[in-house]
Amino acid sequence: MNKLQDIPVSVLDLAPIVEGGSAADALRNALDLARHAERWGYRRYWLAEHHNMPGIASSATSVVIGHVAAGTKSIRVGSGGIMLPNHAPLMIAEQFGTLESLFPGRIDLGLGRAPGSDQPASRAIRRGLGSDGSDFPEQLAELRAYFEPGAANSRPPGVRAVPGEGLSVPIWLLGSSGFSARLAGQLGLPFAFASHFAPDYLLPALHLYRSSFQPSAELDKPYVMVGLSAVVADTAEEARRLATSAQQQALSLIRGRPGKLKPPVDSMEELWSPQERALVLGRQQYAVVGDQAAVRERMEQIQEETGADEWIVTSQIYDHAARLRSYELLAEILIR
Repeated sequence: MNKLQDIPVSVLDLAPIVEGGSAADALRNALDLARHAERWGYRRYWLAEHHNMPGIASSATSVVIGHVAAGTKSIRVGSGGIMLPNHAPLMIAEQFGTLESLFPGRIDLGLGRAPGSDQPASRAIRRGLGSDGSDFPEQLAELRAYFEPGAANSRPPGVRAVPGEGLSVPIWLLGSSGFSARLAGQLGLPFAFASHFAPDYLLPALHLYRSSFQPSAELDKPYVMVGLSAVVADTAEEARRLATSAQQQALSLIRGRPGKLKPPVDSMEELWSPQERALVLGRQQYAVVGDQAAVRERMEQIQEETGADEWIVTSQIYDHAARLRSYELLAEILIR
C-alpha cells in the first residue's frame, strides 16, 4: 500500500458563488486557488460542468479551463467533468483540441454521462441533440475518433476536428455508479469516482472497474482517482464550523432549492430535521473534516479501503482565505 505522500493529489473546483458575491468573484478566486495549488504541488486542477445552479460559476467549463490554464504555468487543468450528453462530440473535440493547442501537455478531458443540471435545464441544453445519456458509449467513441486520424469509421464521414485531430488529450471517465466504471475498465481508461456525493457506490464501482479492466494504449493497469470533500483548519472546531457551509448547500439541494454558498454557522441543529440530517451526513461519508492529525488519520483509512492511485479534493468553504488555508494544510499532509 502506498504511503499518503506517494499518492498524487488534485483539486476539483466547483467555482462556488457565495452569498454576497458574484460569478466574477468566483472566477477570480478559482484562478487564485489554482495558482496556490500549483505552488503547493497539486497535480491537476479540474472544473465541473453544472447548469442552472446559482452557486456554481463553472457552467461554461471549457472557457473557465482556458482562464485557469492561461493564468498558471505547469499544473494540469481539465474537466471534472464535461457532461458529454449535453454536447455534440465534435464541439468538445474542437474545444479541447483548442485548449491542448494553447496549453500543450497540460489539458485533461474528464467525461460524465449525467446532465449536470435539473430537468428544465437539461431540456434547454439538449434541444436538438436528442440524447438522454443512454448513447454515451457511442458518443465517447465518436469523440475519441476525432482525436485519432486512423479512426475515421467511428465518426461521421468527411468530418474532422480542427484543432483536435492528432492531438493527445488524456480522456478520463467519471462516474457515481457502475456504468462508467465498467466502460472505463473495458476501454482501459482511467476512472474517477464521485465519492464526495455518492459514497455508497464507491467500493462496488472500484471493484467493477478493476475486475473489468482491459489494458490499452492509454493504460497497462487500472488507475483510480477518488473524489473527496475536505475541510482542514488549524483546529478541529474551526474545521467543523467551516464545513457547515457545505452542509447547508447539501440541505438546499435535498430541498430542491439550490442557492449560493452560505456563511458557516455555529450549529446546524436548528436548520435541519433529523431525517435531513441523516441524508446530508449519509452523502458525506467521505467528507474529511478536522485538524491535520484527524485528517491524516482519516485519509489513511480511506486509502486502506480504496487503494486510490490519486485523490481529487473539493472544498466548499465560504471564505476564500479559509479555503486557501484548507488546501495548504492538506498539502502539508499529503504532498510535502
